[in-house]
Amino acid sequence: MPANLTPQYYAAEERYKAAKENREKMKALKEMMAMIPKHKGTEKLQGDIKKKMARLKDEMDVKKSKGGNRFSFSVEREGAAQVMVVGAPNVGKTLLINSLTSAHLEVADYPFTTRIFHPAMMPYKDIQIQLVDLPAISEQHLENWVSSMIRISDMILLVVNTCCDELLEQMEITLSILEKYKIYAEGKIPNESLEPIHWICLKTIVIANKADLPTCANNLKILEEFYGERFQIIPVSALNKTNLDSIKFSIVEILQLIRVYSKRPGHDAEMAQPFTFQKGNTLLDFAQAVHKDFARNLKFARVWGKDVFDGQRINKDYILQDEDVIELHL
Repeated sequence: MPANLTPQYYAAEERYKAAKENREKMKALKEMMAMIPKHKGTEKLQGDIKKKMARLKDEMDVKKSKGGNRFSFSVEREGAAQVMVVGAPNVGKTLLINSLTSAHLEVADYPFTTRIFHPAMMPYKDIQIQLVDLPAISEQHLENWVSSMIRISDMILLVVNTCCDELLEQMEITLSILEKYKIYAEGKIPNESLEPIHWICLKTIVIANKADLPTCANNLKILEEFYGERFQIIPVSALNKTNLDSIKFSIVEILQLIRVYSKRPGHDAEMAQPFTFQKGNTLLDFAQAVHKDFARNLKFARVWGKDVFDGQRINKDYILQDEDVIELHL
């Protein structure tokens, strides 16, 4: 069934894309929700809008300070995506982040070494992905701001200690605590029964740390037997930096990140720093990212890429492809 969206809806959508402040974005989303026709053909779109509203509300909440203005529990987004690194105490989260990035965060053998968040940038090809080290999750210890920060992120790396005797219990407790805060760790198959206005479903990869130790091989098999159908499980060694490239590759693949480069007419392409999008974004999204006025004034564009002719003329609804070079004409 076609969506049959109205001009008023599209106008509200443009206001949402152009908005810089969260309040403006929320107002535009509410207008979109009010103007969207309510029928089966728009059910998925309605769900997407509700999910954006819920995530935006969490983002607005997390920026409130604890105890006045003493400390703001929010981290400024950088890079192509923001990924929260979570897990039980002493699973090796911080060492993993140090190994994936150039960070030098404090690592210790005692639990709860990490008491606040620590962002670090992970390079992959010519893009950067923001990893955020969070305090350990346990039944005895979880600050409300931790769950709020997880809810507004793009993805979860759930780290487990493969050598732990209570490995399955560790997984079960971590997942149940997340669900207590209406966070569903989404693996290979989406859970479509959850109401998006209440729940946040975040793509999740399970990182099986210390998997290089021979004594832990049996535990890894047990983990894969119980959770391998639901999650992608990547065995690594944070200490020896084993199999870390698989984490980087999987994040980009699961989030469906693509790189697009800009080119001014008569000039070479600017290849040093690409714009990043998700698969399915269009030329209009690229123009909006370059400058909000470009989307409004765009006449056409030319593209250089893998599946097009060099300099091929494209319209606003062209679907962006990885490593496209785009030349905008206003």
